Amino acid sequence: MATTHHASWLDTGRYVSDGGLETDLIFNRGVELEEFASFPLLESDRGRALLRDYYDDYAAVARRAGGGLTLESPTWRANPDWGARLGYDHAALDEANRAAIEFLHGVRDSYGDLLDVRIIGAIGPRGDGYVAGNEVDPDEAADYHRLQVEAFAAAGADVVAAYTITSAHEGLGISRAARWAGIPVLVGFTVETDGRLPDGTPLRDAVALVEAQEPPDGFVVNCAHPTHIAPALDGGAWQHRIVQVNPNASTLSHAELDDAEKLDTGDLGLLARSYDALRERLPNLTIIGGCCGTDARHVAALWAV
Repeated sequence: MATTHHASWLDTGRYVSDGGLETDLIFNRGVELEEFASFPLLESDRGRALLRDYYDDYAAVARRAGGGLTLESPTWRANPDWGARLGYDHAALDEANRAAIEFLHGVRDSYGDLLDVRIIGAIGPRGDGYVAGNEVDPDEAADYHRLQVEAFAAAGADVVAAYTITSAHEGLGISRAARWAGIPVLVGFTVETDGRLPDGTPLRDAVALVEAQEPPDGFVVNCAHPTHIAPALDGGAWQHRIVQVNPNASTLSHAELDDAEKLDTGDLGLLARSYDALRERLPNLTIIGGCCGTDARHVAALWAV
């Protein structure tokens, strides 16, 4: 039987997460992001200042909420396939991923009044986060994501977390890579409007597959409105393993969001109400934030501040 690992800090309280980094930068701050990648911003003083302002907004929410804070690195696209499109080889990506965590150490050190701030090394899917790709081999996925995971571990991240994963087998591979590197890991899936992963797998089954072979420290659901996540929840014990939910602001499907020319910031009241309904069904929900289309206003609403 597989052994369940757990990051003990997940038991210490609740944490404010950030919102939709890339959509906030593009639509609210006027930043052009090639290939939807934010990690190149770390290479300039202006880029670092933009990222710092972004994280400061969520630190302010954490202060008002009286909770902890997680700082997710801007590295959702910093993997070999997407990095290659931007001209980054493996050595350059390794440097970029380490630099992202080192940057967040500096940000955390500046938040001396916040007693509990955790640094998360953020991992994105190898393919498109909205579209199911080809069948994934878990060992191949582990080897593919190992470069990024090991960079986060070496730079001192508290945990690595995969977001917007569309395949249970890719999630399994990421969890396996983190175990090889000896760092805690959260595996995050996205779902369509029916509560299933983009490849049609029920969320329950995706969690069960990873849990049976390479249990992570917890599971995440992100990049879907709470009303899309709700159909996946059947009351089973597996729901106790979900520790983070970062929803989209919009009720549009992934396909509709891809075609949209303007940012849909959603209905703030509906987002908060529907998130509260999820919260009642997820007893171990610890990290609360947003995803595409959300900013600090949305996350503050989820915390009722």
